[in-house]
Amino acid sequence: MKHASNPEKLNDDIKNYILEHDKIVGLNANHMVFDGLDFSGKKFYGCNFQHTTFNSVHCSNVKARMCMFDFSTISESSFTSSNIKFSSFGGCKMVHVIFTGSELVQNTFNGITAYQSSFDDSNLYGSCFIKAVLINTSMINCNVKRVLFYESAREGVSLKLSNTREAFLDRPNPRRLGLYSINTDGGRD
Repeated sequence: MKHASNPEKLNDDIKNYILEHDKIVGLNANHMVFDGLDFSGKKFYGCNFQHTTFNSVHCSNVKARMCMFDFSTISESSFTSSNIKFSSFGGCKMVHVIFTGSELVQNTFNGITAYQSSFDDSNLYGSCFIKAVLINTSMINCNVKRVLFYESAREGVSLKLSNTREAFLDRPNPRRLGLYSINTDGGRD
């Protein structure tokens, strides 16, 4: 996008392509800006939305597989009742984003900053929030089985009614698990 001879035309062509098609495969929308659009009901497969800005974008009932949203900025947007799997949101900034009632299985949210966002009533099975910063973000009544929250900062985060005993909130101590490193002299540390 940055090196296109006519970036405005390319930007419009990509937006129109998404709006005119229900199924989008392998699209590269890197560094684009989507403002006030409705992508509800669209199906995305293997698409690249890295470094993209989503502002007031409605994406209800979206289906996405193996898509990359890394380092994007998502604000005032809704992904309610969506089905997003095997995708990456690493390093995203999310402000007032709603994922309520979604299937968000085995996604990467590592290093995100989420402020006043909602994942309520969602299935987050096997997803990762390693080193995420979650502020005033809600995860009420979520399936957080096998979800990794290692080294995340959580302020004002509600996990009420979620199965937190099956989540990994903190890194386990290797000694408690019976795992030891081996010294060069053959003994245990």
